[in-house]
Amino acid sequence: MGILSWLAVGLIAGFIGSKIVNKSGEGMVRDIILGIIGAIVGGAIFQALGRGGVNGFNLYSIFVAVIGAIIVLVAYHMIIGTSSRR
Repeated sequence: MGILSWLAVGLIAGFIGSKIVNKSGEGMVRDIILGIIGAIVGGAIFQALGRGGVNGFNLYSIFVAVIGAIIVLVAYHMIIGTSSRR
């Protein structure tokens, strides 16, 4: 998968994941980073379950990346939320 595909999947997955978790986007750059990390996390989880990971710019890859982005975003908010209370 090329860099432009990773950026496109990352942006879409990060934006959708942000909308699902906290009802607002995190900003374009953070959405892309979150989506790319989510694609890696989601791909690893789906491969561990015996399914395919992110393999291109298609709906299945976006679905996998969104699941990973949701997991990463929940963990991100738990870490940031915890450290901001100190």
